Amino acid sequence: MIQGILFDVDGTLVDSNDQHAHSWVEAFAAHGYDVPYEDVRRLIGMGGDKLIQSLQPGLNDEEGVGKEIKELRSKTFLEKYAPTLKPTNGARDLVLAVQGLGLQTMVASSAKQDELDALLTAANVQDLLTEATTSDDAENSKPDPDIIHVALNKIGLKPSEVGMIGDTPYDIEAATKAGVACVVLRSGGWSDRDLSDAFAIYNDPADLLAHRDDFGL
Repeated sequence: MIQGILFDVDGTLVDSNDQHAHSWVEAFAAHGYDVPYEDVRRLIGMGGDKLIQSLQPGLNDEEGVGKEIKELRSKTFLEKYAPTLKPTNGARDLVLAVQGLGLQTMVASSAKQDELDALLTAANVQDLLTEATTSDDAENSKPDPDIIHVALNKIGLKPSEVGMIGDTPYDIEAATKAGVACVVLRSGGWSDRDLSDAFAIYNDPADLLAHRDDFGL
């Protein structure tokens, strides 16, 4: 029986995936790399370290130009795009409903803590989701399962007792590797074909809430 829910945030509770992609494109361009938006967009949802290496295999986010790109991307996102973000449809209502059932909740995100704070504020759930596991807590980012494992340890539940709500194939892969069933939302901009390995697919938080019996909520 489900006793806890792990929430992804980007694309799940806040409409931010396109803005992340634009931030990466601009940061790469500032350092002389012409990276197409479409190439970046399909990688949004995995950790930034993996995204950089996927787009420019000679770079990494720990040193040199790769680190500079990562830092500029974060600055651009926080200063230019974060103030424009809006919640996905029904985001706060879904979190309230989950917590109203007495289920434990935990954020499981590849975001850094400073960005996560801005994202939760934009999603209007900062007062509800106060426990989080971020990329700062795990050695490997999504789609590796490390963030999910850390979240499970924090929440004190077995994989079979927890569900995850996300929006990308990387959420599905990370959750599946950790033994957690993952429901995904189309609000992140991915196609049903891309999300076909999920337990179930819904349009947005409001749609999931309307069908909550399907997911044992």
